[in-house]
Amino acid sequence: MIRAVLLGALLATGGCGIRATDVPVDAGPAPTRTTCDAPAEAGPADLRTDVYLVCGSRVNPVQRNIELLADTSDRVQVAKALLAELQADPGREERAAGFDSEVPSDLAVTGPAANDPAEALRLNKRPSDLPAAALGQLVCTFAHSDELGDGGTVMLGGPLDSPHGGQPKRYRCSTAMWGGAPGLDPPVTSID
Repeated sequence: MIRAVLLGALLATGGCGIRATDVPVDAGPAPTRTTCDAPAEAGPADLRTDVYLVCGSRVNPVQRNIELLADTSDRVQVAKALLAELQADPGREERAAGFDSEVPSDLAVTGPAANDPAEALRLNKRPSDLPAAALGQLVCTFAHSDELGDGGTVMLGGPLDSPHGGQPKRYRCSTAMWGGAPGLDPPVTSID
């Protein structure tokens, strides 16, 4: 009798519906209660600029007030100001909505090298060496900037001393990264 009760208890607790496996299973990120709703930014409309932050498994635009420069024709200064915004910690409301940034704090941007196209921007790291989310943030922020982007694309290269000279390539901000399909695969599309 005791044996039957123990067997019944063992079967009842073991029947939870989850099967054991020897193979690791990646079921994606844990569910969260974040909304990914960008908080409204107060301030003058002419200072508002979209920067792309990570929320969940994609990048989303968040408006920030940025005093770029009186002369926004200096593309390198605009790129530096936008990069600084990506490297800054998200504000309290942004963090509460689930936003974060993956852009490394030691990343730097400069203008084109001697033989580069005029629209090229150079990073102190090869774009392919950046985390996918960080590259997505950079590409989408720069590509959607009136001063830096060209129809949703931006040309980025790495340091001159990297393999192949870190040749600049044109990158497009993929719609799979924001709004629509989840995931950062691929985070950006290189079109060169």
